[in-house]
Amino acid sequence: MLNVLRDLLKYDGRFRVAALFLLLTLLLAALSWVSPQPPNKTYLVPPDVAPSLAYPFGTNSRGQDLLWWMAFAVRNSLMLGVITAIVSRVIAIFVGMIAGYRGGTIDRLLMSLNDSFVVLPVLPILILLSFLLQGQLSLVALALLLGLFGWPWDARLIRAQVLSLKERSFTRTALYSGTAPLQLTLREHLPFVLPVVFATTINNMLWSIGMEVTLSVLGLADVTVPTIGTTIFWANQHQALVAGIWWWLAAPILVAVLLFLGLYLLFSSVNEFIDPRTRLRRIGA
Repeated sequence: MLNVLRDLLKYDGRFRVAALFLLLTLLLAALSWVSPQPPNKTYLVPPDVAPSLAYPFGTNSRGQDLLWWMAFAVRNSLMLGVITAIVSRVIAIFVGMIAGYRGGTIDRLLMSLNDSFVVLPVLPILILLSFLLQGQLSLVALALLLGLFGWPWDARLIRAQVLSLKERSFTRTALYSGTAPLQLTLREHLPFVLPVVFATTINNMLWSIGMEVTLSVLGLADVTVPTIGTTIFWANQHQALVAGIWWWLAAPILVAVLLFLGLYLLFSSVNEFIDPRTRLRRIGA
């Protein structure tokens, strides 16, 4: 693992930029653990103060220091992305590996289920559910819900990988040696699938955070919980741009750009590193 990180840092500029952006966002999220101001309290500081040394991100019309609010917002948005990615990865690995290895009727049934989820209009469904729940959809519940919708494309990738692995000589050798199917799948096939899982995990986090921002801006999520989306929601509610409080919108947009660019560049870098041909070309071999 350390050798992989060393090679990526040495030969891939995108990975270095991604590491810098993600380090900044993680440091901001870490500040939430030492915040002197709870996020659910208002009018703790003078409202509508422009960015300064005392308030690096400025303050909003609700009397909250945006630096500390954004620390909680980034932490919660990252938590949502991680929970969604874990839930969807577990489902994708289970469906993809079983469908690819077993084949036949089980493969057709699982892929029919997979295709059903692929064609579902996720955003309208989430908007409907959020509207029915009247903003009572908690962050964890939203993450679990997104995880249930975020697996089908990645399950197909994993299935294709397992279909290829099943035809290789080491799989037949393991079967002839009496290796049980479950043991074969976990010990022989799963290590080949993990790089694909890791790359799609980053993409899934991007998707889930983007969906949360969309729902929060529309006021369909729990707007009392600090996230990147709820920050923009409250700025719009108080007409920040009309009132000239530009920093209220600039703070979440800047943090979102750093987070999304960092995750995207990390996804692109890891995708190229997974492919041996592009990896060898990058290191000059």
